Amino acid sequence: MRFVFNSLVIQFTKKELEYYKDDLIISEVEEFRKKHKLMPDGRDWQLKLAQDDLKKNNPKLIKIHYRPFDIRFTIYSGKTKGFQAYPRKDITDNFVEKENLGLIHLRQNNVGKEFVTIITNIMTEKGSLVCGNYYISPLYLYNESTDKDLFNTATRTPNLNTEIVKRIAEGLGLKFVNESVETRHALSLHEHETFAPIDILDYIYAVLHSPSYREKYKEFLKIDFPRVPYPKDLDTFWQLVALGSEIRQVHLLESVVVEKYITQYPIDGDNVVTKPKYENNVGEVSNLADGKGRVYINETQYFDNVPEVAWNFYIGGYQPAQKWLKDRKERTLEFDDILHYQKIIVALTETDRLMKAIDKIEIEQV
Repeated sequence: MRFVFNSLVIQFTKKELEYYKDDLIISEVEEFRKKHKLMPDGRDWQLKLAQDDLKKNNPKLIKIHYRPFDIRFTIYSGKTKGFQAYPRKDITDNFVEKENLGLIHLRQNNVGKEFVTIITNIMTEKGSLVCGNYYISPLYLYNESTDKDLFNTATRTPNLNTEIVKRIAEGLGLKFVNESVETRHALSLHEHETFAPIDILDYIYAVLHSPSYREKYKEFLKIDFPRVPYPKDLDTFWQLVALGSEIRQVHLLESVVVEKYITQYPIDGDNVVTKPKYENNVGEVSNLADGKGRVYINETQYFDNVPEVAWNFYIGGYQPAQKWLKDRKERTLEFDDILHYQKIIVALTETDRLMKAIDKIEIEQV
């Protein structure tokens, strides 16, 4: 079996990536290609250029959002046709070693699935939602300081249309502050008397996770970017901000909720993923008859008490609970992997719950 360049550029673990990086730096290019069974170079990526990038540019080893809930590792210099073919430096630089958030979304979902968006706080691989390109909207844009002194740090500005922000502020009777809750406290402002960029993002994230919104505008969402309605009133705005914040933190696996596992992994074994499958109503275990079942990773080992809604849940063109395991076929799940998968199950279950909660709130028409 021969591997495409993406199998080299993006790795499951930091350790694996460091191994390939170190080996490529010291090896002859064709020896490396033969040793690791890489396919011939393509038009936009060449192994020699990747090697030169590693040697000359001291690139960073960073996390990358590969698929929903699947965080891997890559090497980033920002150089086009280097270790990566097209790193999209103008966007990616706003995330690499920066504090930021971004909405990943599709202008047109060409696999026939419903409109989708997901949050990220790191560099993102282009197929993160579907086999095709995505769009990413950073919450903040960073400008590197040119001052050569102790305070040589990056500054950031909200990536927001000022006229839209002004209209929201006037419509809700709120004061806009450029940063987050910390800014409110520093200015001695009450939280619900002001709103910040994160509140706008959370409001948008909630609206875009409304099943009614997606259904109503599904034909439009196939051909154009989503249009989010202005908040209808102050109460509705803060309700949606709160729900958007919950779902954002769940999707980033930052919420304490995702560590409250609803599944178990009861059987010892080698933890090697062979053929993942879902089985419900297994044996005489009564709780498997209420929409829950077992996700087997091999013949004997399984995650127990997995809600069927989580197993079948789609985000873009992928079912994360299935895709995450299928991508790890023939790999051994480490302890952290087992915990991570259980977090995914909670996150997908919570997403379903929160989307239903959002749908109970009346959202203004576009």
